[in-house]
Amino acid sequence: MSIADCLRGESAGRLRRESGRHALVDGIPFRLPVASHESPALMAAFSIDGRAAAELLPGGEVHPLRVWGERALLVISVVDYRSTNIGRYIEFSVAIACTHGERPAPALTPALPLAQRLYGTGQYVIDLPVSSEVSVKGGKGIWGMPKHRANLDFVIAPRTVSSQYDLDGELCVRIEVDRPRFEALPLSMATSNYCAFRGMLMKSNISFRGRAGFNLPLTRSARLQIGEHPRVQMLKRLGISSRPLFCGYFPSTEGILDDHIDSWFLSFATPPSVVPEGMESVVGLGQSQEWLAPPQDPALDEPGAQVAEP
Repeated sequence: MSIADCLRGESAGRLRRESGRHALVDGIPFRLPVASHESPALMAAFSIDGRAAAELLPGGEVHPLRVWGERALLVISVVDYRSTNIGRYIEFSVAIACTHGERPAPALTPALPLAQRLYGTGQYVIDLPVSSEVSVKGGKGIWGMPKHRANLDFVIAPRTVSSQYDLDGELCVRIEVDRPRFEALPLSMATSNYCAFRGMLMKSNISFRGRAGFNLPLTRSARLQIGEHPRVQMLKRLGISSRPLFCGYFPSTEGILDDHIDSWFLSFATPPSVVPEGMESVVGLGQSQEWLAPPQDPALDEPGAQVAEP
């Protein structure tokens, strides 16, 4: 089964027909489809204050996905992309689980597989540091993702898997997940990423499959640390739970990014007073695959640890 089989409907058929063809977008050459292979990943989700989360979502059509009452979800996912169309890089995603529509959806319902398309279920990406310049150029310029270069690592130790995100010599976010006892559960899923760029809401779709292992929910199986860097201070207003609702480790994944995106104008009740980030932030970028120096993370020195390298 090809990775395109993770997608369904029109997108899957189109990507199968395009497989092996070539594209050149913003000076970046792609051999279609845009895919990743043999890439380990970690994921953890923590409950947060839904009202505070709503304040971080732009416009009026993206809403926090509520799990119960006014509690929503903060989703941390880190991927060590070992093989992609644009080389190897690490991606550290900080996102809020969300729905897309005129009004908020009922609690939990949008998470059900049959209801995801109805409610536009996905995640709104707040921050997305990556290792390489070409990843910023492509991810932001083409799909509107809030990518920027940062000091990142991905460490697979005998008992844990972790990643740290530093910027300007300061800790931003660190996530550590206990390795599950069983890591070979077959998994295939798809999700939508919502991002704000150029004054528009951008939606892209990604599908992946691989092997996975999960820890028991609401145990101390994952630890999230938020640093003092100004870029991440808004996370401290979210009332993040100390125990994850779920967390897991994926020893190997394959993913595919749909070549189709949706976009809408972001609208507000009053005229916006701040000019949003636009194409000026990407037009001067090159295609370097070099990484910044790793963060100041003690896990890098742990005996027996496998450390991601460029």
